[in-house]
Amino acid sequence: MAPGELSHILDCLPKSTDPNLLVGTETSDDAGIYRISDDLALVNTVDYFTPIVDDPYTFGAIAATNSLSDVYSMGGIPKTALNITCWPKEDLEISILGDIVRGGAEKAIESGAALVGGHTVESPELMYGLAVTGIVHPDRYVKNFGARIGDVLILTKKLGIGILTTGIKFNKISDEILPTLVESMTRLNASASEVMLKHGVSACTDVTGYGLLGHASEMAEGNNIRLRFNSSSIPYFDDAPDLVAKNTYTQAYTANTKFLADKVSFNSTVSKELRHIMMEAETSGGLLFALPAENADAALKELHAADCPEASVIGEVIAGDEAHIDVE
Repeated sequence: MAPGELSHILDCLPKSTDPNLLVGTETSDDAGIYRISDDLALVNTVDYFTPIVDDPYTFGAIAATNSLSDVYSMGGIPKTALNITCWPKEDLEISILGDIVRGGAEKAIESGAALVGGHTVESPELMYGLAVTGIVHPDRYVKNFGARIGDVLILTKKLGIGILTTGIKFNKISDEILPTLVESMTRLNASASEVMLKHGVSACTDVTGYGLLGHASEMAEGNNIRLRFNSSSIPYFDDAPDLVAKNTYTQAYTANTKFLADKVSFNSTVSKELRHIMMEAETSGGLLFALPAENADAALKELHAADCPEASVIGEVIAGDEAHIDVE
């Protein structure tokens, strides 16, 4: 579902008047925030999807990492998780389900969250993910908007996952690259979240189905700011441009392109392939966050020393009359 379509649905929902609901559906943020006390709030999120790889255990680990990411993008710490599974029992051996949930459970444990149960329904198509509850201080959570003029934008993982996994599926690329992709998709955004909080983050979102520019547009529109990306600084997998040239893309790319048509301006020097990569769907992508320019070098040093070697400053927040994204 494209971002615009989702916002129309959310606009039809009755609005909560509970003063303890600090983040709801109004800004299409990555998770909800609900205050329990003066020093404790809950972070609530849920996500699940169809298999991105063939190996059941690996699929479970990827899906769980993706679900946990929403808590990290809000500045929270995962605490509990529930399995959500749609299961085609007539088509698959039950042992496959065991491998999937084992992969998910081990990722939840790695994050420090307790897997406390779940729910499985019969379905013609396999889907799996987690409903995750985290905690955060009610004065210290991070929204997907609030970036300030002069802030720089940091991306913590390479782009191109959706393109490359699609390329493998249609035999356009060797599956020898799969371990590299799996490492990225199963890398928790825990370290990235810790670093951004330490260095004065003003806004954050994780890069998933709407692509880098789709999620960045929510950051821009949230408080009516203008973002400028430096295309030469965007980290992406080396094989992605060649696959784009071979007409390799996900279904989400078409919807993202339509949604972003009047929200993004590209300099003529930006290649067609890179434009595509920036609008293409990602699976369990990195964090995109804004922080003061003077803190960027220290933040990058810590990210590189942790588990985000490809983290890069890819843009900045600039003055403008309306929300927009410029790619140069």
